[in-house]
Amino acid sequence: MRAALQSEIGQDKLEVVDDMETAGFGPGKVRIRIRATGLCHSDLSAMSGVLPQPAPFIPGHEGSGEIVDVGDGVSTHKIGDRVLVCWLPPCGHCPACKRGQGHLCLESFANVATPNFRRAGGGDVFGFAGTGTFAEEMVVPAACAVPIPDDLPYDIAALIGCGVTTGLGAAVNTAKVEAGSSVAVIGCGGVGISVIQGAKVQGAAQIIAVDPVASRREAALRFGATEAVAPEAFADARNRITAGEGFDYVFEVVGKSATTHTAYEMTRRGGSVVVVGAGALDDNYSVNMFSLFFDEKKILPSMYGGGDVLRSYERTIALWRAGRVDLAGLITHRVQLGEINDALDQMRTGVALRTCIEL
Repeated sequence: MRAALQSEIGQDKLEVVDDMETAGFGPGKVRIRIRATGLCHSDLSAMSGVLPQPAPFIPGHEGSGEIVDVGDGVSTHKIGDRVLVCWLPPCGHCPACKRGQGHLCLESFANVATPNFRRAGGGDVFGFAGTGTFAEEMVVPAACAVPIPDDLPYDIAALIGCGVTTGLGAAVNTAKVEAGSSVAVIGCGGVGISVIQGAKVQGAAQIIAVDPVASRREAALRFGATEAVAPEAFADARNRITAGEGFDYVFEVVGKSATTHTAYEMTRRGGSVVVVGAGALDDNYSVNMFSLFFDEKKILPSMYGGGDVLRSYERTIALWRAGRVDLAGLITHRVQLGEINDALDQMRTGVALRTCIEL
């Protein structure tokens, strides 16, 4: 089958090969024919080495498709089921899951170190985050395949598998944005736009989008931001909108210590800094102890939407059906698998909110 392969960490282009095979199919596993997958910034971070990932590997973790084979012992799925890919499924029995924090479950991380592909001529190949949706088919544990309703298109389902859940959940689950509050969002790609939509659903009165790319600022206004500014105008916007006090919530959706520092500075005393972006192991953030105590600003990391991912999927689908969130509008570009490097360029330049790769 065809797949987009990263041979070594640090390469900025993917090689589309046609000699890939799935591996590891057996009890408790399912085989999925991928129909649509989104390009998430985390894929770029894995390719560059910002996020740890063994190589060679197939990127992609935001996908959907149908089940074409079911392993022994799987009673929850059948051939033909339409599913989205959950790269971090809760196991249901570990301490994190029992505390209601299934998004922090580590059981499924064992999949990351297990190759689920191989070249026809030999050689193991990993899938990013234990998945690898930039391939025509993939094998994953049954828990990674979450059934979706018939009225949910594959392209929208793919986005719910990561970016939309991450952004919407950060506003709804992690921050619990209060109605009438002021919100700022630093970084307005697909995840940042989803944060904006989540803040709007929660009833925020003011939602300020901050991004250096003009087209993304324009898009943010369409999705619910009340104002959009370039980074150099952020401080002026804070002074004008909040009389210099700072915003109730500032979301960092970039994954950099520098932008996290900006988020902290732009948050009012007693407000919340919500860290959504996934950053590097060696990019350290620090705050002085006096400010931490005296200003009482809450620093809230948000992993995969900060809540039960299965419940988050259900909520997002309900909001989509009700017309409360626009998910189709997030897809600004579409490519075929052979054009995957065009999708990488679209994300790096910032022209795309989300590119859908159709298989």
